[in-house]
Amino acid sequence: MREIVFDTETTGFKFNEGDRLVEIGCVELVNRVETGRTFHAYYHPERDMPADAERVHGLSAQFLSKFPVFAAGVDALLDFLGDAPLIAHNAGFDFGFLNGELGKLGFPAICHRTRMIDTLQIARSKHPGAKHTLDALCTRFGIDRSHRVVHGALLDAQLLSQVYVELMGGRQIGLGLADEVAVVSAGPVVAAAPRPVRSPRLFTVPEGELAAHAAFMKGIADPIWGAVASG
Repeated sequence: MREIVFDTETTGFKFNEGDRLVEIGCVELVNRVETGRTFHAYYHPERDMPADAERVHGLSAQFLSKFPVFAAGVDALLDFLGDAPLIAHNAGFDFGFLNGELGKLGFPAICHRTRMIDTLQIARSKHPGAKHTLDALCTRFGIDRSHRVVHGALLDAQLLSQVYVELMGGRQIGLGLADEVAVVSAGPVVAAAPRPVRSPRLFTVPEGELAAHAAFMKGIADPIWGAVASG
């Protein structure tokens, strides 16, 4: 099963008010294991960078000005995403910006009902009352985040991929016993593979061993099985 963990960085919180996507990072998982394939891109936002947003991710308008606009790289991004389920933390936010950029170019939206997996919702359901930020979840699962000084889309996607695996049961999930996974927005449902049925093994006990066993049993005084049988 192929899945994509992704994260975005933006100029703000609301695409419909003029904010834009400026960075995306994607990590490919197959059967919950990182394959080593990633996708990462910066995009020229075609607008200024608010100071509050720059403090979060460290991406200035000057830095982003040397990169292409989203439209120039959309085909490569869509090729990498394919039709895989897309996993993000507070996924509604990331889907909103990704679909906003796609819609601006006339592409159909990526369906959040069939392809969105939100690790924030999963974490809240599994650990109610706890902190559910990416940093807090990394701490909970012992994932090293010491190199995370500012938000970065690819780094955050790589951390989130480890968090997602832990939320879904850890590296041992499946153990090769599952042959089918149905993905829904609340997480996967694993159907166990049927086990082969083996014919019973028949053993022949030599007469001498049977007689020796019977003699041994007769020599046991007051056996517990005798009391059970008489009762």
